[in-house]
Amino acid sequence: MNQTFCMHVGPDIKVIAATSSVAALVALVLMVATALYLSLKTRYDEEIHLKVEMFLKTYGTSKPTRYTFSEVKKIARRFKEKVGQGGFGSVYKGELANGVPVAVKMLENSTGEGEEFINEVATIGLIHHANIVRLLGFCSEGTRRALIYEFMPNESLEKYIFLNHYNTCQELLVPDKMVTVSLGIARGMEYLHQGCNKRILHFDIKPHNILLDYNFNPKISDFGLAKLCARDQSIVTLTAARGTMGYIAPELYSRNFGGVSHKSDVYSFGMLVLEMVSGRRNSDPSVDNQNEVYLPEWIFEKVITGQDFVLAREMTAEEKEKVRQLAIVALWCIQWNPRNRPSMTKVVNMLTGRLENLQMPPKPFVSSESHEMP
Repeated sequence: MNQTFCMHVGPDIKVIAATSSVAALVALVLMVATALYLSLKTRYDEEIHLKVEMFLKTYGTSKPTRYTFSEVKKIARRFKEKVGQGGFGSVYKGELANGVPVAVKMLENSTGEGEEFINEVATIGLIHHANIVRLLGFCSEGTRRALIYEFMPNESLEKYIFLNHYNTCQELLVPDKMVTVSLGIARGMEYLHQGCNKRILHFDIKPHNILLDYNFNPKISDFGLAKLCARDQSIVTLTAARGTMGYIAPELYSRNFGGVSHKSDVYSFGMLVLEMVSGRRNSDPSVDNQNEVYLPEWIFEKVITGQDFVLAREMTAEEKEKVRQLAIVALWCIQWNPRNRPSMTKVVNMLTGRLENLQMPPKPFVSSESHEMP
């Protein structure tokens, strides 16, 4: 209308304008941050892929077989049958082209720059032992990695140990079978410590990582935390504690207890055996709970006073003594001073010899002095 006028800007319009500006700024920052994150993640994934490929090139092309991800999907039947969940991903039942059943472990939660994948392939790729699960193949394609193992139909030892499973497995862990299973695990660990070109420290021995074959023979699995060292190397260096709470040796928390070595695996084995003979989970001694007795302390008191600590089944006097002696072996293994623990070779000798000749060890959870085994 060719007329000039002034528009009064109220406080509401100013607020809207300011809010819009802030929202636009936040959106811009989020877009930049997302782009930066994706760029860094892509670069990080590429670095891990390069690291894994360099390892595989050095590793060679011998057994186990390398598969493409497409082949893995076919072997795992498109991941339809999930049979387990591990610390690094899911496990699926599958079948090779020749009909051999297998377990396919997908490293979905892969961390540590591919170290768990490299550890498993490097440590057990060429190992053939009756008490160590066999790695049959693997896949590394971009960020997708998988490990293919022989299938263990009876799952892990954890399923059979604890009392809440007792009704379904009471025939498995009778005293004779306890000794057999303990001996099988000990022989597998002895092989890792002494039978390979390099000493393999597992660092995660626990019931969940002991798988059972068709005949309930134990096989050690899950080498994602393993470390290789020279066979004559007594002490190894770690930047941080590794393993599962309750099975980790004291020296992994504090070097005041001693150096980290193959004796750290011995401690984990001892805890596993104590759980097996008692049917109870071990508890953390650092937890201040008056209603919860530390399992090794509870068993130690039962052994020295001659009380029964296996209450879930009826046993003969001979069977009770066998369980008691097995507990004594375990108590030697969990001595807090690593020098007081037997080697796995000595554990095998103890389990295959005359168990009744074993002497009672000192209290394992307070002993700091040296008490060598007789």
